[in-house]
This record gives sequence, structure tokens and C-alpha cells, in this order.
Amino acid sequence: MTPDFLAVKVGGSLFSRKDEPGNLDEMAVAQFAKTFARLSHALRGRMVLISGGGAFGHGAIRAHDTANSFSLASLTEATFEVKKVWAEQLRMAGADAFPLQLAAVCTLRNGVPELKSSILGELLDRGVLPVLAGDALFGDDGRLHTFSSDRVPEVILPMVSGRLRVVTLTDVDGITTDGAGGDQILREVDARSPERAYAALWGSSEWDATGAMHTKLDALVACARGGAECFIMRGDPAGELDFLTTPYRSWPSQVRSTRIIATEPA
Repeated sequence: MTPDFLAVKVGGSLFSRKDEPGNLDEMAVAQFAKTFARLSHALRGRMVLISGGGAFGHGAIRAHDTANSFSLASLTEATFEVKKVWAEQLRMAGADAFPLQLAAVCTLRNGVPELKSSILGELLDRGVLPVLAGDALFGDDGRLHTFSSDRVPEVILPMVSGRLRVVTLTDVDGITTDGAGGDQILREVDARSPERAYAALWGSSEWDATGAMHTKLDALVACARGGAECFIMRGDPAGELDFLTTPYRSWPSQVRSTRIIATEPA
């Protein structure tokens, strides 16, 4: 079926080198922005863009004082800088994009995100494309906690009454069964029994501060169990993504991805 709502997360590795402080490839962002603007016109008021933190977000997490949770406030500042660049490029590409700080509208209760404001829904009702990212969220323990951009679709899930499609764009084609750099893609994962997918995961780079593919899989399994159709696939700044608004079975044959859904129990 065609999606009623699309959440696209673009990984930081596609526009930033995480091992170089402050690194951001604005040309890649500008190329992606043209594609995302086109998607937002096709799904006006029914799409959000989620940006990875890249060098900014991962650097802020690595540098914070672990003895003082409030030092994670630097993550909020860092991810806003990234969202600002995305929003500027999206507006130049013709989209009504607005960077929204998740920490201002969302908290964590027992580790689960809860929206505390209607502003996100109101922006969507007005046809705006919200630009979101990972953030430092207050928990019910009164402390700040790192909330990865990979988990942001969990915030969207309760808002969508129809069919939600979550697409995570990264620097690999999906979850491989023959290790990092392999070419054997696990094409589909049942979110009710994802053990094979977890067994195939590989270690993360020393520069990654948010759990890499393991966190992606955790978040997408949670969303799929909530009814979303989720994908991990390679992103290319100059690539074509219009097919994301169409039924999965009609996608171009050359598209490689890992699809994560919750199948009905027998």
C-alpha cells in the first residue's frame, strides 16, 4: 500500500565525517534537499525529515561530562546547528521547512518518548515540513538523556493514524548477513522475531556515539511492532527517491534494502 505518512531519516555519515569536528558537506545537503523538497510536495503535511547529528552531534556526546547530565545541553545546541543548515537548503529548494527542537516538545518516561506539545501536529496541519534530529531529552528522573536521531520515528508513531513508512538512509544497502562491507542483504525482518537480524549486526566505529546499526534496528523494530513499515537502505545525495511514496512492490528492481515489518501471527 502507499504510505499515508513518511518519516525519512538521513544518516550523518551521508553528509558529515564524524571524526572531523564541525565537518558538514553542504553540497551533499543541498543535493538531498532538492529530493526531500519534492517528496514533501507529494506528501504535503504528511512528512518529516530527521537529520543525523554527524560530526556535530556525535562530538557533543563524546565531549560531555558524564558526571553531569546537564552538560548534554551541548547536544541540543549542536543538533540545532545541523537542522538549521537543512532547513535553509530545503527552503531554497522550495519546501516550507522549519527546524524543531525536540527537547522543547518531548520528554522521556521510562525511556519512552512522549510529546508534550501540539506544535508538531499544527505545523504538519499547515503543510510545513518539520526538520527534526536527535537531542538531549529530560527523563522522569530529572536528568538529561541522549536521544538518538534513529529513535525520532518513535515520537512520530503515535501521531499517525494511517500507514506510516519510516526510511533510514545510511551508507550501506541494509543489514548484511556476511558482515560489514558484505553484499548479502537481509531483505526482510519480522519485527516479532528479529533474532536473525540482531545476530548479523557488526561493531560500530569508535566515532559513533549512539549505537550505530544496533540502535537503528531497535528503533525500527519498535516502530514496526507499532504498525509502521520500516526500511534501512543506502542514501545517495544525487539519487532518486520518488519511489518512497509508492507501494513497496512497485519499487525499482535495483533498489536494495532491509524491510522491517510485523507479520501477523499464524
